[in-house]
Amino acid sequence: MARTVRDTKLESRTARGALKASGKPYWRAIEGGLHLGYRKGRTSGKWVLRVHMGGAKAYETETIATADDTIDADGDIVLTFQQAQGEARKRFIALRRAAAGLPAEAGPYTVRSAIEDYLTWIEAEGRKSVKDARVRAAAMILPRLGGVECAKLTSKMIRAWRDAIAAEPARLRTKKGKPQQHRQIIADDDPETVGRRRKATTNRTLTVLKAALNHAWRERRVASDEAWRAVQPFREADAARSRYLTADECRRIINAAAAEFRPLVVAALQTGARFGELGALTVRDFNPDSGTLHIRKSKSGKERDIVLTDEGTTFFRGLTAGRSAADRLLVKANGERWGTSHQSRPMRNACEHARIDPPVSFHTLRHTWASLAVMAGMSLMVVARNLGHADTRMVEKHYGHLAKSWIAEAVRAAAPRFGIEGGNVAAMADHR
Repeated sequence: MARTVRDTKLESRTARGALKASGKPYWRAIEGGLHLGYRKGRTSGKWVLRVHMGGAKAYETETIATADDTIDADGDIVLTFQQAQGEARKRFIALRRAAAGLPAEAGPYTVRSAIEDYLTWIEAEGRKSVKDARVRAAAMILPRLGGVECAKLTSKMIRAWRDAIAAEPARLRTKKGKPQQHRQIIADDDPETVGRRRKATTNRTLTVLKAALNHAWRERRVASDEAWRAVQPFREADAARSRYLTADECRRIINAAAAEFRPLVVAALQTGARFGELGALTVRDFNPDSGTLHIRKSKSGKERDIVLTDEGTTFFRGLTAGRSAADRLLVKANGERWGTSHQSRPMRNACEHARIDPPVSFHTLRHTWASLAVMAGMSLMVVARNLGHADTRMVEKHYGHLAKSWIAEAVRAAAPRFGIEGGNVAAMADHR
């Protein structure tokens, strides 16, 4: 039990009644870095806390309760001098723990604490990944690992969590308060493909967990990063995306798309832009003079210009003709913006009518633009810039295998030659 500090001027109603009313508190040191103050009003006073925080912000000050000058203390809103000291000490500890990046209440620093701190940090940084990270954490990290103390995490524990997540069926969107729904595996599903997708999803979630724990380690809230540093993601889970539409399939799906959906499909095939990027476009983002489309905010948060073909320029010129610069470029028939997941059903219907089997997602149109461009000989750097990637790593990973013809031509043009003709190596050897 902490020692109660005595002060003849503050510890009784009578003594405080003799003090002059003042906007400045009468301070009493409680312990190092902590003062309790009494701010005297005309009829009664308030207990005030002052904590020395160090650094640029020297003190943290706040009113903590009403003094028992005119009414009896209740231990909550109205406090005696002794009770105010106890409350001041509690808040002092909470403020110091918060400044050190620890939970306000005493206790171990858990995975939940690390996740909360990490999400707060990336949200303050303005990162677009915060929404996805929050969903993944809530669904797959916190239920199993949230209560585990970070200092007690082991590599074996994290691997067991990783493997359990990968073994679960894919989650389906479920109404709040309802039991979580999962995708049912059907007979036509390729087990290898399903397994690879689950491992890819698990890898992305593992990235969130390790990022949160690394942030905690960098902030010195965890002594060592050895446990999670030793856990690696599943290998070959993110295999190259081989599914794309042929030029004939592109024409079929354009013709099969519903009238209001068709411009969106054409725009995706002409640009390789993401669904969200297309939905955010306005008329002013198209520049007919340079034949470019300006993406104001991409997945990475950066702007970029997509260079269009003559065919693409003609398409967007027709789409913007006679319209105000502020108009949304691609909208539904009723004038509303295309929102999240609004493309799913129209895309499914278009695939069905175009006899695209198995059906593809809207994102496949982006892969189609990149795949056909690479196979036609477009530089991987140019493809990366148009897609919005900072370098060619992602393009090489997902589309590099399609550039084989370009690689073959480059090798045949530049590889060394040794004057060997006719393949008669044995005859050459006789003249050594």
